[in-house]
Amino acid sequence: MRSITRLEPPPSSHSRSFRANYVLVVLWLLGLFCHSPTATGQTPGTFTPTGNMITPRMWNTATLLDDGRVLIAGGISPTFSAIASAELYDPGTGTFVPTGNMITARLWHTATLLPDGRVLVAGGSRTSTGAPVASAELYDPFTGTFTATGAIITAQIGQSATLLGNGKVLIVGGIYPISTALRRFADPELYDPSTGLFAGTGPYARANHEGDGDGDVNILATTTTLLADGKVLVLWDSGPELYDPGAYTFSPTGTSAMLGRGGMFPATLLMNGTILVAGGSDGGDGIDASAGAYDSSTGTFTATGNMTTGRYLHTATLLPDGTVLIVGGYGISPNSPLARAELYDPAAGTFSTTGGMTTARGPHTATLLNNGQVLITGGGVSSTELYNPSVLVPAPALLSLSGDGQGQGAIQHAGTYRIVSSTDPAIAGEALTIYATGLVEGSVIPPQVAIGGRLAEIVSFGKTPGYPGLDYVNVRVPRDVAPGDAVPVRLSYLSRPSNEVTIGTR
Repeated sequence: MRSITRLEPPPSSHSRSFRANYVLVVLWLLGLFCHSPTATGQTPGTFTPTGNMITPRMWNTATLLDDGRVLIAGGISPTFSAIASAELYDPGTGTFVPTGNMITARLWHTATLLPDGRVLVAGGSRTSTGAPVASAELYDPFTGTFTATGAIITAQIGQSATLLGNGKVLIVGGIYPISTALRRFADPELYDPSTGLFAGTGPYARANHEGDGDGDVNILATTTTLLADGKVLVLWDSGPELYDPGAYTFSPTGTSAMLGRGGMFPATLLMNGTILVAGGSDGGDGIDASAGAYDSSTGTFTATGNMTTGRYLHTATLLPDGTVLIVGGYGISPNSPLARAELYDPAAGTFSTTGGMTTARGPHTATLLNNGQVLITGGGVSSTELYNPSVLVPAPALLSLSGDGQGQGAIQHAGTYRIVSSTDPAIAGEALTIYATGLVEGSVIPPQVAIGGRLAEIVSFGKTPGYPGLDYVNVRVPRDVAPGDAVPVRLSYLSRPSNEVTIGTR
């Protein structure tokens, strides 16, 4: 995949025809102000309780669906039994409702939202002792059911799953037992939603991924982050490497003593393209409070301010204002989860405390919702809570000709003022200009755009000259999109989906 470049935006207002100006102004007035940031109604920087989960669990996954609900799947119960059940959180009502059970009870698995709206659940363990499974399944939010899909080549637990720009899912860093005394990292794999199969890729650039001297490796010792250029940064205790989806290869990139923390830490892509690494544990009493920013262009880490609390198995959530919310996890005592939270300010390079959680928890999940709040679930309890930032920044919105965000999208054949419609459809490989709101000005993090359930190549994106707050995204129509008069288009930004509009394709 080639790097994203900022090409010329749509023509500025002084060069448009009267009709083109009129169309954009109407779209701007109708759509922009419906999606402005609002006050939370809660005390800023605080956590408030929301509905209880049906089943208390930890090591579960939480996936924000295209309709704004959150799928909670699997995990382990307080009695250390793997869970097959799943449930849905509705932010509108603040309640959880049951949905179909998974085919296989599992924990330490992954759940990945695919471009067509389904969720890929893969790997994990049926037991708390770490016996891995190779099975994978797909959740369909329209039917509320799980169905089997192709199995992972190597049964594994604790892996990372990353949706790539080509629509495939990269599986790395999972471990599998060779014997009770020795565990190794499984070889990397790719899941192709179009075939429902896993295939090998790679191999890793750093061959020695066998943990410490006795060959034992820690679960969650590997972290992956999708970078702005479409490559994937893989952080091992032995050093970082990059996966190039276009070449299907891994390559080493820099070294740093900062990675000697053992694992169980998150890595968060910041608005400026650097990656925040904070905290971690060596699997014993070594709990880290240090943090640093990784620059993928140079392959180097730069130390930043320490966290206020050393922790591992915590979550790190990028908020729309560019700060990072650090929540929960475990501190110095390995059996004592934390109720403390803090915010990282990239501009200052410092951490500061924010309101305490209602419940100490870890391991848990943190999900940025479409309304700007953050949903916290898991940690072995049924209770859940919401973090309330100072300003609620809503999810991005695609503009439609009707002004209500539905039906025919405000999407043009690039370089023209022709609307892409059933009578003037797009063709495979063609460049389109999409109008939206909600992208962060100056951020290098690109949006993702799905057309007909297939990811489109992002050519450029930014602010539309002459229309403050109005964003444009230039994309290429995927070559495998099925023809139709009302093909769905959806944008995702900071892992939050927009509304759905339609275009014609042929």
